Amino acid sequence: VELVESGGGLVQAGGSLRLSCAASGRTFSGYNMGWFRQAPGKEREFVGGVTWSGSSTYLVDSVKGRFTISRDSTKNTVYLQMNSLKPEDTAVYYCAADLRSVDISDYALGYDYWGKGTLVTVSS
Repeated sequence: VELVESGGGLVQAGGSLRLSCAASGRTFSGYNMGWFRQAPGKEREFVGGVTWSGSSTYLVDSVKGRFTISRDSTKNTVYLQMNSLKPEDTAVYYCAADLRSVDISDYALGYDYWGKGTLVTVSS
């Protein structure tokens, strides 16, 4: 599976961005997808995920109400819509594929495939 993120960039606080994660190389609909982020000098953290069917999503409290996750299996793509961005959202954002879990996992080591990341910078 190859995952390629796009959509990052520089945005002012309060602005929006939509990240995309395009998957190729394997049946996309068969696995859960997660979004993680890593800010400078910090550990990678889980942002949220979506089940293989798209019927269930999860977002951590720090982004709940501002971010949404969705997937379009016809396009083999997962999206992270980010609204009301804050400077503390600045990070490299990664998507990842979990081929084994039934439920959405927040455990990075449980994910099997990773993209290379896309940088999101939020200015104050």
